[in-house]
Amino acid sequence: MSDDTSATDPRAYTVRLELVDEPGELLGALEPIAANGGNLLSVFHERGSLTPRGHIPVEVDLECPPDRFDAVVSGLREAGVNVIQAGAERYGEEVTVLLVGDVIESDLSDTLSSIESKADASISDVSLSAPGGTSDVSSARLRLAAETGSTGAVVGAVREVAERKELRVVEPLAELEGSA
Repeated sequence: MSDDTSATDPRAYTVRLELVDEPGELLGALEPIAANGGNLLSVFHERGSLTPRGHIPVEVDLECPPDRFDAVVSGLREAGVNVIQAGAERYGEEVTVLLVGDVIESDLSDTLSSIESKADASISDVSLSAPGGTSDVSSARLRLAAETGSTGAVVGAVREVAERKELRVVEPLAELEGSA
């Protein structure tokens, strides 16, 4: 028997999602999994806890052939589901940046959403500091989960969003892969 079947044999994956606490959100997140060839193994819906952005974390264990996994993750994103983590290989690196300026006044929620959509990354943690109040200079530390080898592009997307919002970026000191 050849190894050609390994691409079609189902393999188990764990996907961590972040959902808004509204009726139908969980069902809407599960539909793209089935539609793209995934078979649900278990769903852990942590309704009692919230992510840093105030959403509900959901962990989904599924199985599918390895060649279908990217389609499952893409289907989730296209359905508007925030994918925090998708298998060990999808988001294999993290990068931390600081945003400084009128972080709160420039709509932090929009800033986070813009970074995620431009960077094809997921914000895994946010820490906010506003010692002078919400209308004064504030800072946000963002930890982003990125695809292996794409941290340079992720930081570039952060720079682009920060420039549009007139925020300063404090970048990692380590050399980034794929940076220009």
